[in-house]
Amino acid sequence: MSTGPETLPDLVLVGVRDHPDRAAVDFGTHRLTYRELWELAGVVAGHLLHRIGPGVPVGLCVTRTPLAYAGYLAAARLGSPVVPLQPTHPVARTTLTCRSAGVGLVLVDDEAADRLVGSGLPVGPWSQVRQGHPVQQPADRRPEPDDTAYILFTSGSTGTPKGVPIRHRSAAAYLRHVVERYEVGPGSRLSHTFDLTFDPSVFDLFAAWSGGGTLVVPQGNELVQPARHIRERGVTHWFSVPSAVTLARALRGIPPGAMPELRWSMFIGDQFSWEQAAAWRAAAPAGVIENVYGPTELTVACTGYRVPADPADWIETSNGTVPIGPVYPHLEHLVLDGTGRPADEGELCVRGVQRFGGYLDPAHDRGSFLDRRDGRTVRYDGADKLTAGHWYRTGDRVRFEHGELVHLGRMDRQVQVNGCRVELGEVEAVLRRHPTVADAAVVPAEGRAGLWAYCTGSAADPAMLSAWLRDHLPSYMVPSRIRILARLPLNENGKVDRRQLLARD
Repeated sequence: MSTGPETLPDLVLVGVRDHPDRAAVDFGTHRLTYRELWELAGVVAGHLLHRIGPGVPVGLCVTRTPLAYAGYLAAARLGSPVVPLQPTHPVARTTLTCRSAGVGLVLVDDEAADRLVGSGLPVGPWSQVRQGHPVQQPADRRPEPDDTAYILFTSGSTGTPKGVPIRHRSAAAYLRHVVERYEVGPGSRLSHTFDLTFDPSVFDLFAAWSGGGTLVVPQGNELVQPARHIRERGVTHWFSVPSAVTLARALRGIPPGAMPELRWSMFIGDQFSWEQAAAWRAAAPAGVIENVYGPTELTVACTGYRVPADPADWIETSNGTVPIGPVYPHLEHLVLDGTGRPADEGELCVRGVQRFGGYLDPAHDRGSFLDRRDGRTVRYDGADKLTAGHWYRTGDRVRFEHGELVHLGRMDRQVQVNGCRVELGEVEAVLRRHPTVADAAVVPAEGRAGLWAYCTGSAADPAMLSAWLRDHLPSYMVPSRIRILARLPLNENGKVDRRQLLARD
């Protein structure tokens, strides 16, 4: 991996110095050049210095406006951790998140400011921020590589969100790797499909700005028709969740040859099926497709599999998904079985520069890491100091197939039915193989034995699918109920929301 700047602002500053008049952000109706973005970030930084000083966490509760990008960069320049917030979230959740992270000020769009009135949170509305004066460069409190760059909150099994602080050093290592891997440079135009609360947005913003490229901000509902968006806005690098392919296909939005100029396509956040890959390949025949994987705790992504250009070279996997590929060369990994021994199938564990240093609440660290001593696996219990030598337990089950890592699902998606172990992903994979099924999700029946399945596909029929499953699976793996939906519900990150499915019944 190449070496270079180890903080987010230093990565961006290279683009500011080398390409000051190139577009850093393209909103469709107007643009921000690198110089203008840096100067606007200076105005925001001046406001932050006046209100809270350097180094204090800054909340960012904004839509895709100039404040979102200038605010993110301004906080980074001052060594202040950025805490992205979703404007549509309940105020109580936003308040809990801010207090957990120690947020000193929340930068808000004017409309979000109205929502947060009475919350007790200190807010900095855009109408006030833009009246400030740029901070002088010597006054910038330059962050150190081991300072926290941003804090994201993931769902916790206890119902309390878990804060994940990511260091500048980790983010910079990831960005240097992907900028080179995906040939991001002047003239590159990167999609922006992810909200700031979802960590792939770090790629959207900072891979673009690290390489001298342009962040293409969608307007309205442009992303519903990705091929049109890509053509009309000149996108060269597409990055999204796989469900974007399924939705586009349902709307007939990615016909063959629809994206002839698209150079790179990356998918993350959920299992990427070969069927989805084939549809996208047909629409973007000249581009490169990669399936990438990584939990927030490992800084956006830690593996990547490049789909062969010739479909004849595509490998058949047990669950019909594209492999997640090898772990990045600057990271280390283990695959451990249920007894903690290295195996070809088991839980993926990773360590290295992209691994975070531990949760905001140290209580969440217990059981999330492990160590290997004298050939034995020892789970971290919090009694000793967490070190760089500890491996992060991803909670994801993987298996080596044809020499490649294949994602089988979450470790906690293995359930017991009548005393037998069932991988929900295996049932989903069989359902997806039926010609009438577009997508499928299987959940354990709430409070009852057995499984429930939810499928999309206009011609799908529950009785027909039950018969199909009985021909392909043991009886205990056949769902007791199959429902046909127009579409599977997705959470705000574009993943199938299985909690919503259960709530329907």
